Amino acid sequence: MKLGFIGLGHMGAAMAANLVRAGHEVSLFNRTPGRSVALVELGAHEAADVAGVCDGDAVITMLADDDAATAIALGEGGLVTHLRKGAIHLSMSTISVALSKRLARAHALAEQRYAAAPVFGRPDMAAAAKLFIVCAGDPATLDACAPLFGAIGQKAFPIGSEPSAANLVKLSGNFLIASTIEALGEAVALIGKAGIDPRAYIEFLTSTVFNLPAYKIYGGLIAEGKFEPAGFAAPLGFKDIRLALAAAEGLRVPMPLGSLLHDRFLRLLAQGGERLDWSAIGGLAAQDAGRVNA
Repeated sequence: MKLGFIGLGHMGAAMAANLVRAGHEVSLFNRTPGRSVALVELGAHEAADVAGVCDGDAVITMLADDDAATAIALGEGGLVTHLRKGAIHLSMSTISVALSKRLARAHALAEQRYAAAPVFGRPDMAAAAKLFIVCAGDPATLDACAPLFGAIGQKAFPIGSEPSAANLVKLSGNFLIASTIEALGEAVALIGKAGIDPRAYIEFLTSTVFNLPAYKIYGGLIAEGKFEPAGFAAPLGFKDIRLALAAAEGLRVPMPLGSLLHDRFLRLLAQGGERLDWSAIGGLAAQDAGRVNA
């Protein structure tokens, strides 16, 4: 397919590279210059602006937040202005339910197609094309995107015809991961204060009843106290919890754990944790217990 790709952060750059390797013709745009050199060497093309990536079958966006996604899609000279009729905007960003609904309306009015397909996985999984993709939109649009999903991830999970459903599932999933991180942090603080080796503890947990990727990845980071470099930065985790709580408020669903996580992230950021991995909230319990390191 002839594609545009916007957003070349840790995840986006790896995803774009896999699309090029799969034989797709990929044009790139990133608001911050200088991130496309390796991809151009791989065979991608660099565009000077959003319009330069909009002359193909689809444009994928992988952006940090609602502000970036709004500017790229709905701003002056954005995707809605330049995509041809019938072309697809495939939003793989973790954005709010409200913005996803707004994008769906705007693209429909412009006679363009829109689908949401946020991903689960850290940068190493993106590089290995092993992401899990939750997607929603018109079935024909999702079928058209199937080759793209195959190049980026190990499996795609269609969740419905309303694109915002995928965004809600993604936010709920990140809420669950953050809840796991907090629980692991508290458990590690408890056994660590008693003098038990956190590494041995995590090895025990993940070799028995908690033999799960999230426990292995984040338990290991908490046990080691290794929160840099960030695979998923704490401000992004905070953003996702805020978006989950906003969706919950709109649906009148109480989320007490979500409120706790909101305050844990706020504390981490207030203490200067902007550059840390979001798993650093798992180190706060050890601080509360009077231990500097988990």
